Amino acid sequence: MIRITKIFTFETAHVLYNYDGKCKNMHGHSYKLFVTIKGTPINDLDHPKNGMVVDFGDIKKIVKSEILNVWDHAVMLNGTSPHKQLGEDLENQGHKVIYCDYQPTCENMLYDIAAKIKKQLPDTVSLAYLKLHETENSYGEWFAEDQD
Repeated sequence: MIRITKIFTFETAHVLYNYDGKCKNMHGHSYKLFVTIKGTPINDLDHPKNGMVVDFGDIKKIVKSEILNVWDHAVMLNGTSPHKQLGEDLENQGHKVIYCDYQPTCENMLYDIAAKIKKQLPDTVSLAYLKLHETENSYGEWFAEDQD
C-alpha cells in the first residue's frame, strides 16, 4: 500500500456564529490543504497509469471541482444560524457566499472536504488523510482510520 499526497491552497473567509473570541468577526484565511490517497500502484505495462496509485492530475481535478472552484474567495457561514441574513445581504451586494449546515471551523470543514473527495474517488483507491492549515501555525487533521 502506498500513500500519495497533493497540496492545494485557497483563500476563504468565514464568520463563526455565537463564538466568544475574535473569530466571531468575518475574516479570511489562506488555507493550505494536504490530500493523501492510498492504494496499490497499477502493475500493468499496457495501462497508461502504470506504476501510479492514482494520477496526481486526477486528484487535482477532484479537489478543484469539489473544493477550490466553490470555496476559493468565498465567505462561509452557518446557514442554519441567524448569519443566514448576513449571507443574503452579502449576496445582494455581489459577494460569493457558501451556506454550510455547520459552524465553518477548520474541524468541520475537514469533515465536509472528506465527504466531497471520497464520493469522487475511484473504487481502487481511498482517502487516507487530510490536513487543513488555517494559518501557518494552526491546522486540523482527518485520518481515515479514526472514522466510523
